[in-house]
Amino acid sequence: MTPFPFAAGPTSAASSEPAAVLASDEVQLLTEIGFVAAAAGDLARAERIFGALARLRPGRAFPQVGRAVAHMNAGRASDAVMLLEKTDASDAEERATLDAWRGFALQLAGRATESRRLLTTVAAGNGDAARLARSLLGLEQTPHVE
Repeated sequence: MTPFPFAAGPTSAASSEPAAVLASDEVQLLTEIGFVAAAAGDLARAERIFGALARLRPGRAFPQVGRAVAHMNAGRASDAVMLLEKTDASDAEERATLDAWRGFALQLAGRATESRRLLTTVAAGNGDAARLARSLLGLEQTPHVE
Protein backbone atom coordinates (compact mmCIF):
# COMPACT_ATOMS: atom_id res chain seq x y z
CA MET A 1 0.00 0.00 0.00
CA THR A 2 1.30 3.45 -0.87
CA PRO A 3 1.48 6.12 1.83
CA PHE A 4 -0.82 8.41 -0.17
CA PRO A 5 -3.31 6.10 -1.94
CA PHE A 6 -5.64 9.03 -2.53
CA ALA A 7 -3.11 10.52 -4.97
CA ALA A 8 -3.20 7.62 -7.41
CA GLY A 9 -4.95 8.01 -10.75
CA PRO A 10 -7.97 10.05 -11.78
CA THR A 11 -11.43 9.25 -10.47
CA SER A 12 -13.60 10.92 -13.07
CA ALA A 13 -13.78 11.56 -16.76
CA ALA A 14 -13.16 15.24 -16.07
CA SER A 15 -9.74 14.46 -14.63
CA SER A 16 -8.57 11.94 -17.24
CA GLU A 17 -7.32 14.53 -19.74
CA PRO A 18 -4.85 16.43 -17.50
CA ALA A 19 -3.80 13.21 -15.76
CA ALA A 20 -2.26 11.98 -19.00
CA VAL A 21 0.50 14.58 -18.54
CA LEU A 22 2.05 12.64 -15.64
CA ALA A 23 1.93 8.96 -14.82
CA SER A 24 0.37 7.88 -11.55
CA ASP A 25 3.79 7.11 -10.00
CA GLU A 26 5.02 10.58 -10.93
CA VAL A 27 1.97 12.16 -9.28
CA GLN A 28 2.65 9.96 -6.25
CA LEU A 29 6.25 11.22 -6.07
CA LEU A 30 5.18 14.87 -6.35
CA THR A 31 2.56 14.27 -3.68
CA GLU A 32 5.19 12.85 -1.33
CA ILE A 33 7.51 15.80 -2.01
CA GLY A 34 4.60 18.17 -1.42
CA PHE A 35 3.87 16.56 1.92
CA VAL A 36 7.53 16.93 2.92
CA ALA A 37 7.15 20.67 2.28
CA ALA A 38 3.79 20.68 4.08
CA ALA A 39 5.26 18.85 7.09
CA ALA A 40 7.88 21.58 7.35
CA GLY A 41 5.21 24.28 7.10
CA ASP A 42 6.86 25.52 3.89
CA LEU A 43 3.81 27.25 2.43
CA ALA A 44 5.50 28.59 -0.70
CA ARG A 45 6.78 25.21 -1.89
CA ALA A 46 3.67 23.33 -0.79
CA GLU A 47 1.45 25.82 -2.65
CA ARG A 48 3.47 25.43 -5.86
CA ILE A 49 3.49 21.64 -5.72
CA PHE A 50 -0.11 21.14 -4.63
CA GLY A 51 -1.33 23.88 -6.99
CA ALA A 52 0.15 21.94 -9.90
CA LEU A 53 -1.32 18.69 -8.58
CA ALA A 54 -4.75 20.33 -8.29
CA ARG A 55 -4.55 21.17 -11.99
CA LEU A 56 -3.46 17.61 -12.81
CA ARG A 57 -6.11 15.96 -10.63
CA PRO A 58 -9.10 18.35 -10.54
CA GLY A 59 -11.86 17.30 -8.21
CA ARG A 60 -9.52 15.34 -5.96
CA ALA A 61 -9.11 16.20 -2.28
CA PHE A 62 -5.41 15.47 -1.80
CA PRO A 63 -3.98 18.72 -3.24
CA GLN A 64 -6.19 20.78 -0.91
CA VAL A 65 -5.36 18.49 2.02
CA GLY A 66 -1.67 19.09 1.28
CA ARG A 67 -2.19 22.83 1.25
CA ALA A 68 -4.17 22.62 4.48
CA VAL A 69 -1.47 20.52 6.19
CA ALA A 70 1.12 23.14 5.21
CA HIS A 71 -1.04 25.87 6.76
CA MET A 72 -1.58 23.83 9.93
CA ASN A 73 2.13 23.11 10.28
CA ALA A 74 2.89 26.80 9.76
CA GLY A 75 0.61 27.61 12.72
CA ARG A 76 -2.21 28.86 10.50
CA ALA A 77 -4.98 26.37 11.28
CA SER A 78 -7.72 28.97 10.72
CA ASP A 79 -6.45 29.46 7.16
CA ALA A 80 -6.54 25.69 6.66
CA VAL A 81 -10.17 25.64 7.83
CA MET A 82 -11.12 28.37 5.36
CA LEU A 83 -9.28 26.67 2.50
CA LEU A 84 -11.03 23.35 3.13
CA GLU A 85 -14.42 25.06 3.55
CA LYS A 86 -14.07 26.71 0.14
CA THR A 87 -13.03 23.54 -1.68
CA ASP A 88 -15.71 22.02 -3.89
CA ALA A 89 -15.99 18.25 -4.14
CA SER A 90 -18.82 16.52 -5.95
CA ASP A 91 -17.59 13.01 -5.03
CA ALA A 92 -18.83 11.89 -1.59
CA GLU A 93 -15.55 10.20 -0.65
CA GLU A 94 -13.50 13.27 -1.62
CA ARG A 95 -15.91 15.49 0.39
CA ALA A 96 -15.57 13.20 3.43
CA THR A 97 -11.76 13.41 3.17
CA LEU A 98 -11.90 17.21 3.06
CA ASP A 99 -14.32 17.26 6.00
CA ALA A 100 -12.17 14.94 8.13
CA TRP A 101 -9.13 17.16 7.61
CA ARG A 102 -11.26 20.27 8.20
CA GLY A 103 -12.33 18.71 11.51
CA PHE A 104 -8.67 18.31 12.43
CA ALA A 105 -7.93 21.92 11.42
CA LEU A 106 -10.88 23.08 13.52
CA GLN A 107 -9.37 21.27 16.52
CA LEU A 108 -6.04 23.01 15.98
CA ALA A 109 -7.82 26.34 15.57
CA GLY A 110 -9.41 25.91 19.01
CA ARG A 111 -12.92 25.33 17.66
CA ALA A 112 -13.53 22.07 19.51
CA THR A 113 -17.33 22.03 19.38
CA GLU A 114 -17.42 22.56 15.61
CA SER A 115 -14.65 20.00 15.17
CA ARG A 116 -16.47 17.35 17.21
CA ARG A 117 -19.73 17.94 15.34
CA LEU A 118 -18.09 17.62 11.90
CA LEU A 119 -15.87 14.67 12.84
CA THR A 120 -18.83 12.81 14.36
CA THR A 121 -20.70 13.13 11.07
CA VAL A 122 -17.69 11.92 9.04
CA ALA A 123 -16.97 9.10 11.53
CA ALA A 124 -20.43 7.63 10.90
CA GLY A 125 -19.39 6.76 7.34
CA ASN A 126 -17.00 4.22 5.89
CA GLY A 127 -13.58 4.45 4.31
CA ASP A 128 -10.34 6.25 5.08
CA ALA A 129 -11.98 9.56 6.00
CA ALA A 130 -14.25 7.87 8.53
CA ARG A 131 -11.28 6.04 10.05
CA LEU A 132 -9.37 9.33 10.33
CA ALA A 133 -12.37 11.02 11.95
CA ARG A 134 -12.83 8.16 14.44
CA SER A 135 -9.13 8.32 15.29
CA LEU A 136 -9.29 12.08 15.88
CA LEU A 137 -12.31 11.53 18.12
CA GLY A 138 -10.57 8.72 20.01
CA LEU A 139 -13.20 6.18 18.91
CA GLU A 140 -12.86 2.55 17.91
CA GLN A 141 -11.90 2.03 14.29
CA THR A 142 -14.97 -0.01 13.39
CA PRO A 143 -18.38 1.62 13.70
CA HIS A 144 -20.86 -0.09 15.97
CA VAL A 145 -23.56 -1.92 14.04
CA GLU A 146 -26.76 -2.69 15.92
